[in-house]
Amino acid sequence: MTSLKQKTSQTMKPATAAKKLEIYLDAAPAEFRDGLVSREELTALQTEPPQWLQDLRKNGPHPRPVVAARLGVSISGLARGGVTEALTTEQIEALRDENPLWLQHERANQVDVRKENARIKEKHEKEAAAKAAKA
Repeated sequence: MTSLKQKTSQTMKPATAAKKLEIYLDAAPAEFRDGLVSREELTALQTEPPQWLQDLRKNGPHPRPVVAARLGVSISGLARGGVTEALTTEQIEALRDENPLWLQHERANQVDVRKENARIKEKHEKEAAAKAAKA
């Protein structure tokens, strides 16, 4: 016998939805911050973002993961550089233009980390291929 339960929509906290939308929650409108967001609402926001969401994505303030990505550093690198708050697009561009020593250092670190990750991945792929060849 099949159940005739109504399918309920999954909801998430505004913080989770903001993370998925890559926006800074405190800058979102109150109606977004104060309620739950359904999966359908999240999909609608992603496919057809309202003006407030477009403005937030364009001008900020941006959450730290977005700031770090735009500057080409890690979130830890931002913290080491003293950046602990959300930044606007204008502030990010100013930092890029200024190119302080900590930012140069963190970008170099990020390049080294990416090279090392690529080396490790290649090593594992070679080991897996050798193992497969033996089998």
